[in-house]
This record gives sequence, C-alpha cells and structure tokens, in this order.
Amino acid sequence: MKKSLAVLLAAIMLLSVVSFASAEDYSDVTLRIYSNTNDESEVAWIIENAKAAGFNVVMDDSSIISGDAAVIQAANEKKDGDILFGLNETKWAQVLGGAYEGLTIIPWAPTWANEVGAFFYDGYAYGVTIQNILMLYRTDEVGTNGEALHFAHWSDMADCGYVYYRQGKVGGTTNGNINNCMLFPYADPESPAGGISVEGWKALWKYCAGGIFTGDSYGFDPLNRGEVQVSTFYSSSLYGNVDTADVHSDKPLTYDAENNAPGNWALVDIDDGSYFIAEYIGVLAREGRSDRETEAAMAFCEWFGSTETQIAWANEFDRYPCNQAAAAGSDMDDYAGIYSLANCAQVEIPGTGLKYYQYVAAHSAEWTNIMSNLGFYWKDMGTPTAEPDWDNLDWSVLTQKAE
Repeated sequence: MKKSLAVLLAAIMLLSVVSFASAEDYSDVTLRIYSNTNDESEVAWIIENAKAAGFNVVMDDSSIISGDAAVIQAANEKKDGDILFGLNETKWAQVLGGAYEGLTIIPWAPTWANEVGAFFYDGYAYGVTIQNILMLYRTDEVGTNGEALHFAHWSDMADCGYVYYRQGKVGGTTNGNINNCMLFPYADPESPAGGISVEGWKALWKYCAGGIFTGDSYGFDPLNRGEVQVSTFYSSSLYGNVDTADVHSDKPLTYDAENNAPGNWALVDIDDGSYFIAEYIGVLAREGRSDRETEAAMAFCEWFGSTETQIAWANEFDRYPCNQAAAAGSDMDDYAGIYSLANCAQVEIPGTGLKYYQYVAAHSAEWTNIMSNLGFYWKDMGTPTAEPDWDNLDWSVLTQKAE
C-alpha cells in the first residue's frame, strides 16, 4: 500500500515545499485565511508552500479554532479575513445566502473553474477537495464471515443483523453528514417535522436504539478492534487509519497491497450512495482592503486550487481533489472507488427545485433541534432515552431550539 511510505517519511514530507510559484510575488501582503481544514500539519504546509509561491498567509490551527461552526463564528465576529476555505455545502449555502452579517463572498472565478465538476457556486466559490461518508463492514470471521452487505438506504443498517457503531452526539460535521445520509430517503417538503417524514425520524431513532456507542468519536476504531461488524467513517482519513491499524488492535483492518484492494473489510453497497461534501475556497470581502490585497487574495486561491498545488496537497494529506486533472495526476487515483459512489447530495428533492445539499442547508437547524429536544444519540448505553410518543408530538415546538 503506497501510503505506508508516506507514514514513514511524514516528518520529511512536512518540511518539503512545492517548487512552483504564482505569476507575481505578493509577499508584501499579509492574507488571513479562515478554515476548518487546519490541523497543525495542514497549517504548516499551507504557510510554507504559500511562502515559496510568493504569498504571506496567516491562519489559526485547530488548537485555536476547531470545527466549521467555530470557524464561521470567528470569521463573522472578527471581520478581518481575506479567504474562507473548507467547510461544506451547507455552510457555504448559508454564507452565500447572507446568514452571517459579517461574511460576504466577493465575485471571483479561477482559471481551473471548469475542472471541478459540480462542485462550485458559480462566480463565487469553487471546490478544492471532496470528502464523503462511508459505511464499512468487516468481511472476516470477526465480521460477516464473507457475507456481502447491500442496503437500499442507510437506515437499513438498523436491520442488518450485525453489531454496529453509532455516534454519541448530535453535533459535528461527520455526525451531521451521517444523519444526512440516514434522512435522505425520507425528505418530505410537506412534513412539519423539519421537512422529514415522521417515518424518517422513527427510522433514525431505530438506528440509535439498535447501535452501540463505544465512546469513540468516530467509527473506525471500534471496527478496527473488532467490537462491531459494521460502522461509519469519513473518506479522507480512511486509508491513513488502515495504514496504522495494527498499532491499535490485535485484530486490525488490513490492506491487500498485491491487489491494491481492501483486505478484511469492504464498503456496504448502498443504493442511495453517500453524502458528498466539497471543501470550497472563496474570497471574503474585508472593509478597508486595498485593490492589491484583494488581487493577492484572488491570486492565492488561484494558486491553491491549481492542478500542481492540488496534486501536492492530495499526496500529502490524502485529500481527493475536486480538480479532475489533479485527481488523475495524484496518488489518490488508487482510491477513486470511494469517491465514485452515487452522490445523494446532488439529487433534486421533488417539488422543491432544491438539490439535497440545499435542502439540508434549509432544514439542518430544525433537524438539530429535533434531535436535541427528543434526546437522540444518548451516550450512556445503560440508560437509553425513552422512545418518543410519535403520534403526540408538537413539531412546531420540537423544530425550535430548546430554551
């Protein structure tokens, strides 16, 4: 598995910089980037490679700002940002829709705009990397013992007959996208229950009640330890975690290097596919910024999303590029299968004129309130929350944030 080399050379690779520069040197300009793609190594890579390309950028790592909600809040309050990078369609739809008074994206389009497929807000923001949510299962004797799993919908997980992991809290980008997958087939624009049929909420409750929360933030570790047979995880960290799986388990997930394929695990075949998100980049309006500073911000976005930079970014951090030329030229071509699943986020919801990701953006606050008010995703497996009386619920109250 080629990622093994990346693990062994991680310290050296972090220090390396890509050799190409922007058309003009903008190092006299300081650009502030707000991003939820900001662990320490990512921030160091962006700063060092941007410097080599002729840009001077500053950005906070995850020890200062962690998660998309915190990034949005900080950028909205401080109003000192030049570039917004990361997040997902839901947050970008809200930003571009004017939900945050301190955040405005100015018109801009890169030369690589035609390379990003469906991942763009035309004239404003463009996709950089793609990520999705995966449902995995073990195929060995600790798992299904060779039985292949096929579901019509994600919520069928509750009836799979195997032990499965479910998350232990309502909030978070990954958890939210798992919920988006679960609720997708139950979208009902006429429903007072946040635009989801009551049958959908019942299905999600059944998933919560039948699964186990192991205390892990994500589903890879319990699957790797063999504590569950079916689980969920996000795509960008999957292969990196498989690389080091044997460090954390005596029954680890494996990779078949000879055939360049999963070893003792597989993806559940789900008709609905997966909920894809793209991390977008756009230029923020900033009061008092000079024309040259705005030009520098646009030039940075042009450079960062370019084929050459995205090949380097993908190979360094297992990020699958939206830029199709970069995807073809990167090491990520081995893993394209997990990014070629059906994408329910791009499916139009009948009667709305909205694609599902837009529908999610319109209703996600209501969904969070419903799940919080009804007690979904309890952590203590010994004291489950009582199932709601579905026939006697006031959805007009449940869709509102609890006082």
